Amino acid sequence: MIIDCHVHISATTPGHGLMSRKLLDSFAFRFMRWKFGLVGEDAGTERALEALLARTIEGAQMLDAVVVLAFDGVCDDRGQIDLGRTHFYVTNDYVIELCRRHPKMLFGASINPYRHDAIAELERCVQHGAVLMKWLPIVQGFDPSNSRCEAFYEAMVHHGLPLLAHTGGEKSLPRVDDSLADPMLLVPALKRGVTVIMAHCGTRSVPGETDYVDTFLRLAKQYPNCFGDTSALCLPTRWHAWPKILGDKDVRERLIHGSDWPIIPLPPITRLGVASSIELMHEENWMRRDVMIKQRLGLEPTYWQRCDEVLGVTKRQALRNRPASPLHAVPS
Repeated sequence: MIIDCHVHISATTPGHGLMSRKLLDSFAFRFMRWKFGLVGEDAGTERALEALLARTIEGAQMLDAVVVLAFDGVCDDRGQIDLGRTHFYVTNDYVIELCRRHPKMLFGASINPYRHDAIAELERCVQHGAVLMKWLPIVQGFDPSNSRCEAFYEAMVHHGLPLLAHTGGEKSLPRVDDSLADPMLLVPALKRGVTVIMAHCGTRSVPGETDYVDTFLRLAKQYPNCFGDTSALCLPTRWHAWPKILGDKDVRERLIHGSDWPIIPLPPITRLGVASSIELMHEENWMRRDVMIKQRLGLEPTYWQRCDEVLGVTKRQALRNRPASPLHAVPS
């Protein structure tokens, strides 16, 4: 089963989520909305984006499923969502709704571990079929190495729920604290046995930022429960990581497929050449193009199956579909 572990959705209506005016007015989001023909901030716009995502998935026929990610907000000192400091918010309930309507969408939960009800919400999300937990600490404003996360890690291990955590730079969303991009902050989770997928392999988002690729490489080889997803590595500012992660056999075996849709994937021309890159740019479905680029980069068949192995989606489906054991007859 081939799965994209890193797909985003946005929401702007009550109960579904919000986007701050600062975010809506940013160049990145204005470009996305123009590109996809999304106008307004009402329920109709949400439905249009849902339909666009569904069409995109169907057009990427090589994918069997994608993980659609919720996105929790910043918390205040009481463990409540601080809407004044939250720029991007997608509720777990909204993603649960989407996954019920679209069989190829899998539920990626998001819970700020500083929430007062974090573990209870984790339990609820697991009951609703969550396949992973999504964090972006530099935006959500928490430190993964803080002792306040310990009980949350224990609950994740108990339920076998992997963690997809952003590492490295971020420029699409307003940030709370850039120092929280360091993959080393995830070592406490690794030591407690959480399966950690380090999104973007610790890459910087623009030149001049701290680059954590070497840190990711070291952790991926040190901890058997440490992986890295390839999401957004098809951005020119992250192309520099390809030689390192593809040139290390041990690290190649820790890579998981992710696109970061709707981020635009651009073929690394320095590795693929001009002719191949131009050909790839003719593919208008960005999710499909991301797959095609990584196929051209020579990622092995095991890479494409690894997300399913790590998330255990096929295994879970088999258990759900397994017929109940027949009752044994009781001798009279």
